Amino acid sequence: MSSRILPRLFLAFFWLSFLALVRHPPYPAEMALQHVPTVVFGLWLSWRTWRRPLDTFTMSLLLAFACLHMVAARWIYSYVPYEAWFQGLFGWSPSATFGWTRNHFDRLVHFAYGLLLFRPFRLSWGRLARSQGASRVIAWEFILASSLLYELFEWGLTLFLSPGDAENYNGQQGDLFDAQKDMALAALGGMMAWGLSLIATPRKS
Repeated sequence: MSSRILPRLFLAFFWLSFLALVRHPPYPAEMALQHVPTVVFGLWLSWRTWRRPLDTFTMSLLLAFACLHMVAARWIYSYVPYEAWFQGLFGWSPSATFGWTRNHFDRLVHFAYGLLLFRPFRLSWGRLARSQGASRVIAWEFILASSLLYELFEWGLTLFLSPGDAENYNGQQGDLFDAQKDMALAALGGMMAWGLSLIATPRKS
């Protein structure tokens, strides 16, 4: 298959998934705010795909994260019905098994941010580095810095939104350390991706 056809198919999948997941949402007003970064990312991905397509693996990682975010945004993160999905498919309750008292889908997405986007960030910022090792350090530091900036953005948003709207967007669910845990999970995901990249890269003899 042509090196340009597959990335365009992936791009079409992204936009079709986006259109499917924004139809008849249960929380339309709140979901619109969640999808501002989705649209920005989609426009960038469209431009990049037509200008200079990414490799298949990197594109797959980006789409996997985008799909997780789009699913979460449909239910504004705090209300993703994964409990009902697991019950319906497997007759198993994650919350009962692990003793969870909150919806943890947002935790999954923050962890996936580090795990799935480490490689795209490493490739994007790698040209600033003088070695493969330095490119990994830069990618991980970018994950940390961007996670921090996002949490600061969420905090700033609470100053302008009503308390209910701020809670729906931030999804703290009563956890005072929600921001710290989110950043820690993104850092952990990035560290795991870092380790996997070392395993996958052959050593020079």
